[in-house]
Amino acid sequence: MVQNERPRRQYRQVADQIQALVAARKLGPGQRLPSERELAEMLSVSRPSLREALIALDVEGHVEIRMGSGIYVGSTAGPRAEGDTPRPDAEGPLELLRARCVIESAIAEEAAAHATPRSVARLDDNLREMAACLDDTAQAIRLDGAFHIEVASATGNAVLAKLTAETFHKRMSPYFAQFSAYFENPRTWRLALEEHGTVRDAIAAADPPAARDAMRHHLTEAGRRFIDGVLAERAEESAAT
Repeated sequence: MVQNERPRRQYRQVADQIQALVAARKLGPGQRLPSERELAEMLSVSRPSLREALIALDVEGHVEIRMGSGIYVGSTAGPRAEGDTPRPDAEGPLELLRARCVIESAIAEEAAAHATPRSVARLDDNLREMAACLDDTAQAIRLDGAFHIEVASATGNAVLAKLTAETFHKRMSPYFAQFSAYFENPRTWRLALEEHGTVRDAIAAADPPAARDAMRHHLTEAGRRFIDGVLAERAEESAAT
């Protein structure tokens, strides 16, 4: 018989391992899990994969990441809000960012080779709007997406613009929004705005290699900020001081 099931994403597999560990140790709601470092060693997984899995479990109510304390078994059994639980094969934020890094770096390179003054002017308008709303996450997210779509539109290829819009739209679900809440704030938006400006300058200078590298740097840094923004490690460090 043909199997139509798609494999579970890596972060979901790690989440399953964490839940299996909780069950094996018979840990109940409110009981503390091993430290992040210990979990990574016990499960033989990377810290980024572990952190992504922990956030998924936190969103779903299976664990609770407490600032200044650590990681605890959750007191709820199920998602915290309607629509929070993704399909088992749903891509995670880091996987999405890695895909965007590959695709949008090439798009930025193409944009630098074909952008018109009007295209650059639209990017400038976007940067000004975003600079004025760094304290408004909802607006910043909207303008962040608009910037990336404008870069793709600068290629003159409607398919690339549509692909960029569709890929960005994946981060707008309630589940992804909860992930974002861990690391998006005025400081990170300010950094993103500066990185957008570097991409804009390379496109305006008609420098394809620089535009490609600037976009790759931007999306790589976005992934790093996501990982660094997870509270588990910082909570453990705070508790130790």
